[in-house]
Amino acid sequence: MSPLLIAGLGLLMVATAFLSGLFGMAGGLILIGVLLTILPLPSAMVLHAITQMASNGWRAFLWRSHIRWRPVAIYLIGCALALGAWSITRYVPDKPIALLLLGVTPFMARLTPRNLKPNPDSIWQGSFYGFICMGLMLMTGVSGPLMDTFFLGGNFGRREVVATKAACQVASHFVKLVYFGGIIDQAATLDPVLAIIAVAASMTGTTLARRFLEAMTDLQFRTWAGRLITTVACYYIIYGSWLLLARSNAFAF
Repeated sequence: MSPLLIAGLGLLMVATAFLSGLFGMAGGLILIGVLLTILPLPSAMVLHAITQMASNGWRAFLWRSHIRWRPVAIYLIGCALALGAWSITRYVPDKPIALLLLGVTPFMARLTPRNLKPNPDSIWQGSFYGFICMGLMLMTGVSGPLMDTFFLGGNFGRREVVATKAACQVASHFVKLVYFGGIIDQAATLDPVLAIIAVAASMTGTTLARRFLEAMTDLQFRTWAGRLITTVACYYIIYGSWLLLARSNAFAF
């Protein structure tokens, strides 16, 4: 990568880490979409995993007193089951399909019947969501929209949502790193300079967001988080559809 591109990615990582630090979501969704356009899918997943581990790890540390550890432990059960299943199939979607999945997921999550209110403390629900979220992450790079629905449905304040989800995401992105960097493509390379910049940028953006999150109310948090996710999801549906259409036209000729 050119120095200019690395600098641009660094600024993007600060901005997306800020969004994730503020809402506990959306930043990773935006970042993976950009990385998928400029890098091969395995390399994009490896870089995204390192960036998000730094961002979520630092966020979990900053809000460590608000982490609900029982839901985290239950979620990890589902993650382990998903890694085992995907290690057997080794399914990796191409970029248009991955982008479409990124866009459709938030709307699928919102179709969950209202009477099935998520309970993050439930062993069965937590394991199920952990399995589905981890499977989705191994296909698209993120699972935030579905995980957001799970934690927002529980009796969590905004700080608990951000902190508990961050702890879960550290483990999820580590599993993704192992999957794409060790199982799918052991030759996937990453510029060490870019990796260092990614970690520093993620920690910077996360730190900057803390004061803004403190100033928000729970209602503002939930309202703006929903609007942001919807906007980004619509963009990925349009972009993924355009790539599929362009590829179909190319085959036609």
